[in-house]
Order: sequence, then C-alpha cells, then structure tokens
Amino acid sequence: MVDGPLNTPEERSQFTAAFKEYARSVGADLIGIANIERFEGVEPYRHPSSIFPEARSVVMIGKRITRGTLRGVEEGTQFDLYSQYGRDWLNNRFLAMCTFKAAEYLEDHGWESVPVPNLPPQVPPLGISVREGQPPPNVMIDFEDAAVRAGLGEIGFCGVLLTPEFGPRQRVQLIITDAPLDPDPLVEEPICNRCVEKNEEICPLGAIEVTAVTERVICGKKMSVARIDYSKCRSCPNGAAPNPHYTSGLPDRLAAFCVRTCVDRLEQAGRVKSTFANPFRQRKPWQVVTERRIIS
Repeated sequence: MVDGPLNTPEERSQFTAAFKEYARSVGADLIGIANIERFEGVEPYRHPSSIFPEARSVVMIGKRITRGTLRGVEEGTQFDLYSQYGRDWLNNRFLAMCTFKAAEYLEDHGWESVPVPNLPPQVPPLGISVREGQPPPNVMIDFEDAAVRAGLGEIGFCGVLLTPEFGPRQRVQLIITDAPLDPDPLVEEPICNRCVEKNEEICPLGAIEVTAVTERVICGKKMSVARIDYSKCRSCPNGAAPNPHYTSGLPDRLAAFCVRTCVDRLEQAGRVKSTFANPFRQRKPWQVVTERRIIS
C-alpha cells in the first residue's frame, strides 16, 4: 500500500497523526519525531544519516517502566523482576515489538524504515570504513540526545533522560525513515528541579558531583548536568547493573539509588504527569556505602 508522496503540509500532518495513533495502538507510551535537520553537527559515527543517507525523520518510541517494577529494588528485597520487566524484556520484547510494528506501518505506506535498538553509544566505532568517506561500523546513535531532539524530554541533572510523562521511567528505541513526518516541538518547560544539594543525597558513593556542573546544549535547549564518575557507577551496589552489551559501556542506572531518588522527588514536586495514590518512597531507603557499611 502506497498512499502518496506527502507533498503538502496537510498530507504530512494527516499521515503523521495517523501514524502516531497506530503506534499508540500497538503499545507505545511515548512517541516523538525529529526531522533530520535537527541532527546537524552530530558526529558521523552518531548520525542517523550514516545508517540511512536518505533519512528525513527520526521517530522515538518509548514504553514506561512501571513504577511497581522498581518496588523490589526500592525495598531491597527483589531485583530479578526489574531485570525482566524494567530492562531485558521491556527492551527486547515489549518495546521492540512496538518499534517494529510502527516501522511496518511506515513501510506498508511506502516509506522505508530502519528500526534501531538502544545500543550504547559511548565507544567510537573501530575498524575500516566499507565505503570511502563513511564512518566505519558500527554507527551507534546517542538515544538520549535523539530523544531531546524529538521532543520527548530533557537530560536531567543526574544525567538520564527525563520526560514530562514519567520522569526517568522509560526505555526508548527509534526508527529512521525517509517519510517526511511533522516534527514535534522541543520540551520547553523544565522537568528537573535540581533538588539535591549534597553528593550523598543522590548517590551513596558520591559518583554524582553536584558542584561540578556542565551545560549540555541540544538544538538550542540548555540543560544542566552534574559530572558523573562512571567508574564508581560500574561498581555500584545500590541498584545499578552492568552494561549488557560491553564492559566499557555505561551501566544501567534506571533502578539505582540515584534514579529512584529522582523518581520520588519529581513526583513529590509535581513535575511529572504520571501520578499515584501513595508516594513512591515511604521508608528511609537502604544504601550500601562500602561492603562493611549498609544504611537502612
């Protein structure tokens, strides 16, 4: 099925709306779109066009991490359910299916689409380019950067993606397509309120240095991000997990003490749309400072 070239603003708007409605119908909790021009200045080994040179749009698809999935980690009593429903199955089954079905929809309507899983972008690709002038494989897109460009949210003070809907509680994947979709506006209202004043408030190991702040600018959007000592995060006993792809990649911090604290404080400050009858953090949180010092 080919619907046409989408030459007019009205055609593009109607198709974009229908596509978003379909993506939500197959389970997407979040969807944001950036035109390829928003990636101007991104290094070739991070650029979507290095994967698909004819790309005109980048679509971000997100699914929430349910708050209850974090409950066992918050209480310090059950970690495996988060591994399945908050990380492995959520990324590789639930979210992957949403992303793939959305890509199928675009291709059913005549637009080539590249579904891309959230692989870690921290290490530049190594090797020899298969084509002169092109970056060597494997090109890996910075998904948090792309999510900001697609209007999903911002990079918070603790260095993770925050959305107005769920704060840090989501996983994202993307689709690169030659469909000329309508881009979403960037999120303008700040989500993060920089609620911490001391390192230990947000990280028992002091990995997040709240007095060492850098300004990150994406598409003109300015965000304050604390300096993070990832060497400490890699040995974090407070809910962080090793990078599942390679040891030099950044650890998964979405169930760690720092991000769980962020979940609670954003909710208490009314900074997220997802609300609950009871607060997330109802007891003093456990924390491991050293092997011989556990606070509960």
